[in-house]
Amino acid sequence: MPMDAGEIERMIKAALPDATVEIKDLAGDGDHYAATVTSTAFRGKSRVQQHQIVYGALQGRMGGVLHALALTTVAPQD
Repeated sequence: MPMDAGEIERMIKAALPDATVEIKDLAGDGDHYAATVTSTAFRGKSRVQQHQIVYGALQGRMGGVLHALALTTVAPQD
């Protein structure tokens, strides 16, 4: 069963409460999404570390329930 975009957003925001999350369903099939996540938690972290934080928020659903997620992470500038 595909994962709903709202569920992805809720999971990310649960782990990163200050996050701004934008999700697009790329194929209209509920399996292929693009997400842009902006959070202060990313400051001072490498791109790989930022992505690991988001994947951790998804609690192991990447590659299973959630087939594909094109991820862009941003640390806001003050």
